[in-house]
Formats: sequence, structure tokens, C-alpha cells
Amino acid sequence: MSTTAHWQALGRAHLFQPFVDNGALQQEGARVITRAEGCHIWDSEGNRFLDAFAGLWCVNVGYGRPELADAAARQMRELPYYNLFFKTVTPPVAELAGAIAELTPPHMNRVFFTNSGSEANDSVFRMVRLYWQLQGEPERQIIIARHNAYHGSTVAGASLGGMKPMHRQGGLPIPDIEHVQQPYWFDEGGDLTPEAFGLKAAQALEERILEVGADKVAAFIAEPIQGAGGVIIPPDSYWPEVQRIVRKYNILLVVDEVICGFGRTGEWFGSDYYGLEPDLMSIAKGLSSGYAPIGGVVMADDFAAVLSEKAGDFNHGFTYSGHPVSAAVALENIRILRDENIVSRVKEHTGPRFRERLQSLADHPLVGEVRSVGLLGALELVQDRDTRERFPKVGQTGALCRDLALEEGLVLRATGDTLLFSPPLILSEQQMDEVITTTKSALDRAWAQLS
Repeated sequence: MSTTAHWQALGRAHLFQPFVDNGALQQEGARVITRAEGCHIWDSEGNRFLDAFAGLWCVNVGYGRPELADAAARQMRELPYYNLFFKTVTPPVAELAGAIAELTPPHMNRVFFTNSGSEANDSVFRMVRLYWQLQGEPERQIIIARHNAYHGSTVAGASLGGMKPMHRQGGLPIPDIEHVQQPYWFDEGGDLTPEAFGLKAAQALEERILEVGADKVAAFIAEPIQGAGGVIIPPDSYWPEVQRIVRKYNILLVVDEVICGFGRTGEWFGSDYYGLEPDLMSIAKGLSSGYAPIGGVVMADDFAAVLSEKAGDFNHGFTYSGHPVSAAVALENIRILRDENIVSRVKEHTGPRFRERLQSLADHPLVGEVRSVGLLGALELVQDRDTRERFPKVGQTGALCRDLALEEGLVLRATGDTLLFSPPLILSEQQMDEVITTTKSALDRAWAQLS
């Protein structure tokens, strides 16, 4: 019986789902998504939704691209699986590694493949410690990250991330991971200008380095723009100061590009947008536009050389590292992004227009700040616009606006009382206008209830 009730019953009986109260879901029942095309998804009741979150930040080329399905089918027929162990490689994996190297900053030309961004950051954890061990400095064990950052949900990934609700489950973070201030001016900047606060947040990194000992710090890991934390766009002063600090103390810079990579900012990578020179970059999501599980770690040439020349066997990897079907899909996805000029269109047209349209909501009585880069955006929801004061129960207003938007056919995300936007990069002008119109309607309805 292919009905909503049937699928919900199976879910209640047999599924345990991520990032949800599974007990409450037992009573409520999950929404069953059955198909998708372009920027829209449909549920099992026939309701259509404009997905302004691209799945989970990932469906960059939109849903239903036959080229990606065809690439998967061709590869499945020819070689559905083989591994990268035992000194072997497959054609799509070799081709994909080369294609990625053409897109990344010029000094980064080696890729280690994983199945997700979480696994990529787990791999980073091991790689940076191995690197310093091979360099004769095994005491460099500490990795510094930021409060409220997200780097995945594996043990190492969740530990590197700075989200306290995740740390409370499973006894995290693991040892030798430190967290410093995030560059979140709206919530934490106080009376400082964004410029002054950006420097202050960056200098918190230097203070922690000196506190624990520079000779003990292996790396600093950060997202160019914090995604799940609330699309936190750092002040312009932040990244230049961070880059100065890591160079001063000879600390590896790991840039988590899982969300920002593959066109989201209007550049191929957030590192390009901010002019960063990473030692390592974590990638996933937009690499295949979510059509197949794949991630990776892109390494700077000098970093990769140390591991290649000194490590001997690299005793780390996964059964599906560089899965040939995922690699074939990712390769075709990159072709689409390039041939259709999607990234440059986000930079020159879609991103600037999205910023302008989102800014039209800045005067709403619920909105304390509007911010965006490329096709990433956020609205801060407040009780008092002048003081940036939140509502007493943080999260309720964001959830209310998100749910009201969903009632009107728009998928958004709420982190606390921040509404987040991350639509497919193929979003049309008409669809963009629909996103803004529906969001305004949800804000109006929420304001009426709250008032």
C-alpha cells in the first residue's frame, strides 16, 4: 500500500532519524517527500514546495537533472564498484581528482576522497596530526575551532564543531580540541563596529594559541561562512587577521568548504571569495549537488608531499572512498556548473539580485539584520530592532516563521531565531521573488501572532 499513512507507519516502526526528537515524531509523523524537479519538491499528498534550502545546502544544479542520472546509470553498467585500496584507481575517480584540481586554488592539487563532509573532517583530524608527527613535532596535537561551528556529526567532526547541544550527547568534545569566539557581530558584537569586532574575534585565536602554547597547536579549522550556525558572514577585517595569525605561528589552516564550495558564494570556493590560502579544504555537498554521497579533503602541494614522502602506508580510508558511481556523478555535476556558467551567474547576477530582494525585508518589525553572500542569506528575528534584543524563548520565533512559510509552500531553515536561505543556484528571478513574497507573508503572520 503506497500511501502516506503506510510510509509514515513504516517510519514510526523502523526508522530512527537524525537531528529530530524521535519521540515527538512518533506522534506527529514525518512528511513524505516523493519527487522533485528544478527548485521544487513534492510530498506524498501532492503538495508542492519551493525548496529555498537546496535539500541540505547541496542541490546546487537543482533537482531532476537527467544528465546526472544518466552518468550514474552508465557507470553502474560499466563498473558499479571498485575500491582505491591495493594500488588501484578507476577512470571516473582519476578524472574527478583532475577536475577538482583545476578548480581549487593553484597550490592545491591532491584530493583524498570520502563519502561526506563529516568523514572529510574526520580525515582532516588524522591528517594534521600525522603531518606534524612526520615533521618531527608530534606534540602538535591541538586543533582550534570556533564556538557554534559545524564540521559534521561523527565523533571527530562533532568535536571539531562548536555546537553545545551536540557536545552534550556522547561525552564530546574529545581531548585536544579548543574552541574560540565566532565572528558573529549581530549576536556578540555589542557596541563594537563590525570592523573592530572582526579583529577582536580573530585575535581570540591568537590569545588561545598563546594560552595553550604555539608549539602544541596543529591547526585552525573554520568555515569561510558559518552555515548551520546561522549563515554567519564574518566582518571584512576577520579573515585577513586570521591568515596573518596562522602564518605567524606556523599553524595549518583548514577551510571547511562543505557548504561554501562549488559556487554557493559566487566563487568556486569560499577561499576564493575571501582570498584564503588553505593547507587543507574539506569538500562535499555541492560536489555532486547531493545526487550521490561523496566528499573529500583537498591538500596543498607541500602538505601532500610530506604525507606522500614520509608516511609510508597511509592507514586510513573507507570502503567507498572514491566510489566510481559517485565520482561519475560529481564529474558530470562539475561539467554542468562550468558549461552553464552557473557559478559566474551567481556572482554577477543571481547573488546581487538576491541580496537586493532580501534587503527589501530589512524594514520589517521582526527583522534585526539582513545579510547575504552569493546564494547564502539570513534574517535575524528580534523583539527590539534598536537593541538587537531577542524574544524571551529563543528559537520559537524562528520555528514559527519557518512553519508558516512551509504552510505557504516555501522550505526555509531556522537556526534559533535566524531564518536561513540556501536555494539551488539555478533559482530563477520569478522563483526568487516568490521566496521573498512568501517569506514576507510568513513574517507578517508571525508578527500578528506575536503582537
